[in-house]
Amino acid sequence: MGIKSVSVYSEVDIDSPHVAMADESVCIGPASPVESYLNFDKIINAAKKTSSDAIHPGYGFLSENGDFAEYVIKSGLIFIGPSPEAIKVMGDKAESKKMMQEAGVPTIPGHDGELSGNVDSIAKEIGYPLMVKAAAGGGGKGMRAVYSPENLSEAIESAKNEARNSFGNDTLILEKFLDKPRHIEVQILGDQKGNIIHLFERECTI
Repeated sequence: MGIKSVSVYSEVDIDSPHVAMADESVCIGPASPVESYLNFDKIINAAKKTSSDAIHPGYGFLSENGDFAEYVIKSGLIFIGPSPEAIKVMGDKAESKKMMQEAGVPTIPGHDGELSGNVDSIAKEIGYPLMVKAAAGGGGKGMRAVYSPENLSEAIESAKNEARNSFGNDTLILEKFLDKPRHIEVQILGDQKGNIIHLFERECTI
């Protein structure tokens, strides 16, 4: 396409393939994601330092963060992805489930509000086994299957820590655990001129 690419990386990822494949690479900080991949300003500064026109968020970290998309646009750069408004709704599992329910789409039973008060009673109402799940991000991070009440507190704390380190957001939801589900996606690609295509379905279970 004739478009030059710039990758960003933390100090521990200097030998990663994406660094070698890019036309130019910029180190944005130490291994801790909070000090590198989750730091808005360091990513924007790297883009401006290299005279980049646009930012693609990749996957994980800030890819489903509407505030980051908004920050990119306000910084005078192009954000390659959905609008900040769409990301804020669909990037938050609690909010996206509410939208689906309002539209009459079936969702997995669970608790999508703040996990405060008597979490044990909330879990008991949902029924075991259940899934502790990060409201933000994706990629399986911040998720823990819980089969008995004895393991609930540990699972919540573990999921919170992983979600905070991966997405900068430790909000959790609880859902009924589904045994052997299928994960089917339909990829949609659109541009600012109203052209939209689908890239068929993708079986993500295997």
